[in-house]
Amino acid sequence: MRAFTTLTGIAAPLVRDDIDTDQIVPVHRSLAPDYAKLLFLRARRRADGGDDQNFPLNWPQFRNPAILVTGRNFGCGSTRESAVWAMVETGIFCIIARSFADAYRENCLHNGLLPGELKTSVAELVEARVVAADGAAPFTVDLLSQRISGPGGPAIPFEIAAADRQCLLEGLDDIGMTLKHAAEIAAWEKRIAMEQPWLQTAIDRRT
Repeated sequence: MRAFTTLTGIAAPLVRDDIDTDQIVPVHRSLAPDYAKLLFLRARRRADGGDDQNFPLNWPQFRNPAILVTGRNFGCGSTRESAVWAMVETGIFCIIARSFADAYRENCLHNGLLPGELKTSVAELVEARVVAADGAAPFTVDLLSQRISGPGGPAIPFEIAAADRQCLLEGLDDIGMTLKHAAEIAAWEKRIAMEQPWLQTAIDRRT
């Protein structure tokens, strides 16, 4: 997993609540899907198959965003990990929301995508600045300082749990974080094997 420290790019506004994973990526039957093309497919297309120009990500200035700014309970509905893969394949590596569904947040963290949460008191400020910028100037998300900076005002703080922040900064998933303690785990296992040998019923085939 790639590490995340800072990200600078166009921020696209999709300020809606309760966007679920089926809206983000609909169910598909392809064995080799192009997730970037599936991202918000139903919202992007009209009934006749043409682009819906009422959908922000179809606007020219938001065709290649790096940051998505959205509302409450983003990613609800299911544990569909492809709803994160589609973001990453599109080039979106940060989603700023008022809140996330738990499973979606975890999937973001496991794929190097930063899920930053805004306090209600500042959420409207960020959303207004992103809408006002209209893709004409980039925003920067700095995970080290936990701040969003860009046109229209001073840097604004966002929230992320300390453990999640560390995983992203080091580019480690849950297994990678566990393996950082491999020596301590091995020492514990050795001690327990000596102190409680009756628990050692399996053959250790590690080399």
